[in-house]
This record gives sequence, structure tokens and C-alpha cells, in this order.
Amino acid sequence: MHLHILGSAAGGGFPQWNCNCRNCSGYRDGTLNARARTQSSIAISEDGEHWILFNASPDIRAQLAAFPAMQPARSLRDTGISAIVLMDSQVDHTTGLLSLREGLPLDVWCTRQVHDDLSTGFPLFTMLQHWNGGLNWREIEANEQQSFTIPCAPALELTAFPIVSNAPPYSPRRDNPHPGDNIGLFIRDSRNGQTVLYAPGLGQPDDRIRSWMKQADVLLVDGTVWHDDEMIRQEVGTKTGQAMGHLAQSGTGGMIELLDTMPAHRKVLIHINNTNPILDEDSPERAELAAHGIEVSQDGMQIDLTGQP
Repeated sequence: MHLHILGSAAGGGFPQWNCNCRNCSGYRDGTLNARARTQSSIAISEDGEHWILFNASPDIRAQLAAFPAMQPARSLRDTGISAIVLMDSQVDHTTGLLSLREGLPLDVWCTRQVHDDLSTGFPLFTMLQHWNGGLNWREIEANEQQSFTIPCAPALELTAFPIVSNAPPYSPRRDNPHPGDNIGLFIRDSRNGQTVLYAPGLGQPDDRIRSWMKQADVLLVDGTVWHDDEMIRQEVGTKTGQAMGHLAQSGTGGMIELLDTMPAHRKVLIHINNTNPILDEDSPERAELAAHGIEVSQDGMQIDLTGQP
């Protein structure tokens, strides 16, 4: 299994276009040791040629251009994207579908709740029907007892599990999340047994989710905020991480404490908000992550799971 991180930031990217917080202003004036990041999305392939896109961010055009495998040039019009999986119906994970209209139709895998949100409050499925038939919905059932496969990668067994994270503002389930609004995925390569757990919106990990995490060779999980009240502290927002459906890294019960209990040989944070001090590579917070063996993802990072676990 090949895993490529197309984008590693939370919504708005880094630096965020309208933000002058310490991180964003420091990056612009060159006083912060940090890397620019686009909004979170990954791609996974069984063979290195046919890729499954996990989420379609607003930055998708730049992300595809930066990853040569996405334009194999086998024909006059071509793409390396063979299927798309949506983890939720949030704007920063779905708006990129609009930029893929020239390449439609495409198969899109998501839960019924996500499909409903993207057919009503933010009707991408409805709008894109006008381009070569649009998006072909393939339903994901968050059934932890049964895995599924996608035709372009039959050796990869995907198991979807519901996670508690808020639905978007245009969803009727906003502030009242239901199973299926947001999923995590456990992916196993049946050829070598290698496994990865992908959960960029992990707000409230319970015993069930912890059991999935303990089985993974690679954990690619929520890295949105360092402090739960980070955006309030920095006066750039009014909501806590928990209110947005994200588990902070620091503090009792935080992501660091959780990851310390996991046997995975790689623990990687993704979906990093522009306010998070871990973006500063010289920060004490970044050093603390390193001391715990936790990595911070960056655009273009590749994780090779083609060998034996």
C-alpha cells in the first residue's frame, strides 16, 4: 500500500489567507520556521498507479499538480484518481469535487448521511449531475463487522467506523451528531497485512475506537489544535476544539496521552489548524511531540506500507 499526503492543514490551510495570528504572520515575514500547508486530503494506492482520493479539499488543483502520479498521461485526458472516499460532508473536505468536474463521472464513496448533506444543504451531487452524469454515489455503511473493497484496489480491505464529530453548519444534524456524519477508516492490505487507521476528525475516542487504533501499524489522526480553547485564546474564534469535533493534543485525555498507549510504529498528526504551535518547528510543543514519538504530517509526505509489518 502506498500512502501520499496531499494536504495536511485544517480548513483555511496555512498560512490562512485572512489570518494574522502569530503563526500566519510569522510565516509571512520569515520569522517562523514552518512550512506552508494545504487543506487536508490523502491518496492511497494498491499499485502506485490507481489512486483512491480521501476527501477533496478546496486546494485540490494545486495538490494534484504537486503529485506527478495524479497525471499519468496514458491518454489525451487522464487522471490517477480512480475513486473518491469522503470522511464527512465538511466544506474543507468536499469543495474540491467542483474542481474535478472536467473529469466526471467519478465514483464517490460516502455514508448516507454525507450523501444527504451533499444533496441538500450543500448539493454537490445535484449540481454536478450536469457534467457527464456527475458523481456516482457508492454507499459506505459504518459497519465495523464488515469490511469493503473498492474495485481499483481489491487487495485493500476498508472498515468504516463512526466517530463523534460535529456535522457541518448546513446539516440538519449540526450540534446533534449521528453515526455516519463522520467516519474513521481502518485499511488493511491483504497481501502483507500492513494496516493504517485514518481519522482526521477524531473528537471523542471511546473504547471501541481505541481498539481499532491498537491494531494499526500507522496512525494518521486528528492534529487540529494543541489546546482545546486555542482559537479563543488567540482571539481568532469562539469555539473550542471539542465543539468543532476535534481532540486537542495537550492535557489530560488529550491526543498525546492517547497515542502513548498505542503500539503503532508510526503516529502521525494531520488536519493541523493554522493556530497550532506545532507548526513552528522550533517550538517546545513540537519538541514535546518528538519526545513522544509523534510526527507532524506535511504536504507531500509519503508513507510506504509495501513491506512486511
